[in-house]
Amino acid sequence: MRLVVAKCSVDYEGRLRAHLPLATRLIMVKADGSVLIHSDGGSYKPLNWMNSPLTLREAAPDEDAAALGATSSWIVSSTKTDDKLTINFQSIEHDSAHELGTDPGLIKDGVEADLQRLLAEQIELLGDGHKLIRREYMTAIGPVDILARDGSGATVAVELKRRGDIDGVEQLTRYLELLNRDPLLRPVSGVFAAQQIKPQARTLAEDRGIRCLTLDYDAMRGVDDSAGRLF
Repeated sequence: MRLVVAKCSVDYEGRLRAHLPLATRLIMVKADGSVLIHSDGGSYKPLNWMNSPLTLREAAPDEDAAALGATSSWIVSSTKTDDKLTINFQSIEHDSAHELGTDPGLIKDGVEADLQRLLAEQIELLGDGHKLIRREYMTAIGPVDILARDGSGATVAVELKRRGDIDGVEQLTRYLELLNRDPLLRPVSGVFAAQQIKPQARTLAEDRGIRCLTLDYDAMRGVDDSAGRLF
């Protein structure tokens, strides 16, 4: 990766025209050829960028840019479209290259698969007397995350989400309609379980007779003693 901190202006030509006036910015050139232009704000999102495949050519500035004080330019052109990015440099404060190597990618913790596994292992979180039938119980419209039986022996279908919204409630409703057609399973009640449940989703679920359960992921994996917390 090449990192350049420079006082520059930037012009984009393509689907539209865009101009970044003269200011100090960070230009990143990644190993795949992508070029990103960042300011010292605006969170992670670049001000402008071009994805590979493209070409980068260093050149002398044109007359207009030179008249405004530019000493050098980068012409970044897409090899697939007519998109072009012109970076006119007035001064360069830093220019370095770094070999980062192959990135292993993001390893997510607390995804739905983790919640499903932990809830299956701690099925009593659904209530006393609950027993696991199976995870990923397949139906004609997709797998139910967890199928269990409550203390009375009735079937319970559980839909798991990290953040529970209305779409998740609708998904569980479809599963319940299908499962309740099976004489070996009915009556089947539903539990909508998530780390966070939006108020609208909770209202819809309760209106349809679906129980909501908020899961404490850290407590479930044993890294947080929720009973010992003051707040």
